[in-house]
Amino acid sequence: MPSTTLLQPNLELLNRQTDTDMLTQTDTVSHWLLLSGQPKTTPHRYSYDRKILASRHRQLLFLTETPPSVFDNQQINKGDYEGEVQIFGSSKVQQKAREMIEELVAGDNGPWGFRRGPGRDGGFGGRGGGFGGGGSGGGGRSGSIWSAAALQASVDESPPQAIDWVSMRENRHKYEEMKWQDLPPLKKDFYFESEIVASRCEEEVRAWRKANNDIFVDDLKEGEGEKRPFPNPVATFNEAFLHYPGIMENIVRVGFAKPTPIQSQAWPMLLKGDDLIAIAQTGTGKTLAYLLPGFIHMDGQPVKVGKRDGPGMLVLTPTRELALQIESECNKYSYKGFKCVCVYGGGDRRAQIKAISVGVDIVIATPGRLNDLQKNELINLRSITYLVLDEADRMLDMGFEPQIMKILLDVRPDRQTMMTSATWPTGVRRLAKTYLKNPMMVYVGTLDLAAVNTVQQTVLFCQDEEKKAYLFNFVHNMEPEDKVLIFVGKKIMCDDLSSDMCLRGLAVQSLHGDREQYITHVFNFDFPMNIEEYVHRVGRTGRAGRSGASITLVTRGDWRKAADLIHILERAGQEVPDELVLMAERYEKHKREKEMCGPGGGGGGRGGGGGGGRGIRDRGESNWRF
Repeated sequence: MPSTTLLQPNLELLNRQTDTDMLTQTDTVSHWLLLSGQPKTTPHRYSYDRKILASRHRQLLFLTETPPSVFDNQQINKGDYEGEVQIFGSSKVQQKAREMIEELVAGDNGPWGFRRGPGRDGGFGGRGGGFGGGGSGGGGRSGSIWSAAALQASVDESPPQAIDWVSMRENRHKYEEMKWQDLPPLKKDFYFESEIVASRCEEEVRAWRKANNDIFVDDLKEGEGEKRPFPNPVATFNEAFLHYPGIMENIVRVGFAKPTPIQSQAWPMLLKGDDLIAIAQTGTGKTLAYLLPGFIHMDGQPVKVGKRDGPGMLVLTPTRELALQIESECNKYSYKGFKCVCVYGGGDRRAQIKAISVGVDIVIATPGRLNDLQKNELINLRSITYLVLDEADRMLDMGFEPQIMKILLDVRPDRQTMMTSATWPTGVRRLAKTYLKNPMMVYVGTLDLAAVNTVQQTVLFCQDEEKKAYLFNFVHNMEPEDKVLIFVGKKIMCDDLSSDMCLRGLAVQSLHGDREQYITHVFNFDFPMNIEEYVHRVGRTGRAGRSGASITLVTRGDWRKAADLIHILERAGQEVPDELVLMAERYEKHKREKEMCGPGGGGGGRGGGGGGGRGIRDRGESNWRF
């Protein structure tokens, strides 16, 4: 018979607060123990109500000299099913342990899970054993395994104080004011409307907006009341920045002829200090639309740059390529000696920290790396007064919303905020409602998903094994000055194509953010996972008013996206191939048949038979003809 040593329980572990909801699905509790000896017999499993186990697991705490212990392999699972306890040891020990567990789970228990009162054979005890054995007053034949001091400590322990959530909610605004009470003053309005802009009548403005990519403006102010008047768009750089010669000098030096439509309407709104949402396709000049007003905003603050505790402008972007591209634009239009740093994952973290520590005015960052620096208190975000959420839809698609929420907890709430996006889905609307205050909105053409209308979009149909032939045929027919960006769905395919191109004598190199604006063609070797990504890919060319072209290979496995692609092509005024229309119709027919058959089909199973299972899908796809 294995020896069994009973020791005084570890009160520190015993008193540890545990919340039932905090138990994970594989919450293995290695320090729990009842009785144990050497595991000489096969362990047995017993099922108990999960919620009872979870509420009692503080009491199931004893120590032994000879692990593995009774509860070394216990798991309490979340859900509506039962919890399982696995017990090791000899048959006698297993039986005794099971009785003790059932004694705990069984019923009217005190604060430690023991039966209170004299009971049948003694206080705090069960029937001649359990947690104290028989006898009276907690002794019994076997004697209590708890010391008198431990039992008294359990009785005297004060219950944890409950959190007064109602009071916290009621005083939330007071706590918020206390957090930001030491902030310096903030100025937002820097707009000087020229006489030419102010003299334009409503009909003239409406005609201009219609002629320039069909621009629409809207006021998203919360509450009732009349909408605020929209500032007239500017037609030239001079109309927007007449009072800011430093900005004009940089524009003249770079050589831009006139602002893009989105810039013409966004600049007056941002210079007036309004929060702004800009919905437009990629490549329409949104970066410069927020950078130049941001420069003016920082320079005009009551607390000058040299006396601030941290940066004044923050631009959040989804990818490091875009972050590097924005940094390049900042340096190109350098203004008043503002220092810019680019913070992104995969870069030299130590160098980024050093650049921040010596002083910086503009931070361009991806959410993950910035959140890392924020948590380690390596950057001060309380000084930010001008915030940009660039390509917000992509940041949400990439799962950055939690990081964005944490970052903005440390940014002053009265900041000026701009959000850009190529699409307007529900997630972006929720983000805008949460973090922008009474924003204006500028959108080009429609809020529906649309691709850049300066790109000639071509859709080709092929089999999977024919894709490489299509690609190499296209590459060999390119002009010498053309450059192509090829998108694939998997990293391994990227390596495969790069190797093939090198063997064929083609020049292949990685493309960085500051090179993408010169791309003349986009080739979608694999169709993107969703139609929003298609819009972003196509927007890599045809930027800044230039024309471009995209080629997309579509196989029968892409039929789910056919209807969305048709909508994009029609919105951009592109030709829709008949094969694409046929593909969309067949997919809709397939969906209807699947719905009629139900989730399990008509009993055909995997192979077909009764028209169910996967068989109907396989037969449907096998009938495609291109």
